[in-house]
Amino acid sequence: MWRAIFETALLFLTPFLAYTLFHIAQRRWPFVAELWHKRIVSALAIAGLLTAIAGMLTLGLTERQQGAYVPAHVENGKLVPGQFR
Repeated sequence: MWRAIFETALLFLTPFLAYTLFHIAQRRWPFVAELWHKRIVSALAIAGLLTAIAGMLTLGLTERQQGAYVPAHVENGKLVPGQFR
């Protein structure tokens, strides 16, 4: 559950991180209030929402490459390591 929340949050924050890195590459301090006016923040929020929605749809609609995870367990007195089946 936490993985889905973390991935969605990371996808949402991607445009904000890209905007910050752009200003760092331009050798400007990115945390100045003039660079974060309503128009920019709104555009970044919309881009973040679209990125998060597209990412979640992609994750939900693609086939899994691996099967279910079987955790490590003891079988006949021996430890069997965890694996995907």
